[in-house]
Amino acid sequence: MKYNIAFTKAVASGNDFIMIDNKDGELDARDIDYSLMARKLCPRKLSVGADGLLVLESSEKASFRMRVINPDGSEVTMCGNGARCSALYAAGAGWGEELAIETGAGIMYAAVTGDKVKIKMGDPKDTRLQINLGVGAHMMAVHYINTGVPHVVHIVDDLENYQVKDVGRQIREHTMFTPEGTNADFVGDIKSDGASIRTYERGVEDETLACGTGTVASAVVLGLLGRVSSPVSMKTRSGEVLTVHYKMTGDKVTDVYLEGGAGIVYQGKI
Repeated sequence: MKYNIAFTKAVASGNDFIMIDNKDGELDARDIDYSLMARKLCPRKLSVGADGLLVLESSEKASFRMRVINPDGSEVTMCGNGARCSALYAAGAGWGEELAIETGAGIMYAAVTGDKVKIKMGDPKDTRLQINLGVGAHMMAVHYINTGVPHVVHIVDDLENYQVKDVGRQIREHTMFTPEGTNADFVGDIKSDGASIRTYERGVEDETLACGTGTVASAVVLGLLGRVSSPVSMKTRSGEVLTVHYKMTGDKVTDVYLEGGAGIVYQGKI
C-alpha cells in the first residue's frame, strides 16, 4: 500500500514508533485510515516494523496533539515513550524544547535536553493494591493502576525466566479488566532505589522492550508498597534505565515525571 507520506522512525528505551507529522493539516483532506496504516506498517519483518504509530497534529490548547495507534489498529489515550519520542521530534523540528502535548489522557508537558526527554505525566488514578487474581490454576497478588492507560503490576522472584508473554496475555484478557483490557507489568530485582521491569502490552499483544506508562505504573506501585522511594531507576528489557520521579503523601501520588533517552533512527517515505 503506497501512501506517499514522509515518516520518522524513533525509539525510546527500545520502544519504537513510526511517526507521521501532520501538524500543518496537509493530510486531513486525504481522510487516511490510520488504523489500517498501523496494521500494515507495524508488523516486523513484513513492513517497517514498530510498537505503534504516532500521528502528530495541531492543537488549540498545546504545542501539538499526539495520537497513538497500536499495531492491531486500536487507538489508545497515552504512551509515555511515544510522548518522549514525539517531544524529541518536535524539538528537532523547531517547535520548542519546552512543550505541551495534547493526548487522550490530558495535557502532558515535556522538556528536551539533547537526547534526554523528561515528561510530566498525569497523576495516577483508580489504584487498587493487593488484588487476588486467578490466572489459570493459580492465584496471584497483583496491583492495578491507571497511568494514562491501565496497568496490572505483579512482583515476581525470577524475572529473567518468567513467562511474561503467556501470563501477560492471560492478565490482559482477564474478565476483571474487560472490556478494555489491561497491560501487564512484571517487576523483580527490587532495591531501595529501583527495580527491573518486563511488560506485556495490549494492542501489541506481546512483550515489548520498554513501556513508559508501565514503568511509571510499576515505580509508583513499588512506592505505595514501601519498597522504593523517588527517584526510582527502572531497568527495562532493552537494558536502558528510565527514571521516575514523584511526590507521595500517604496514598496520594502527584507530580509524576518520566525521564530517559530517546533517538531518531531514520526518516523515509511510505
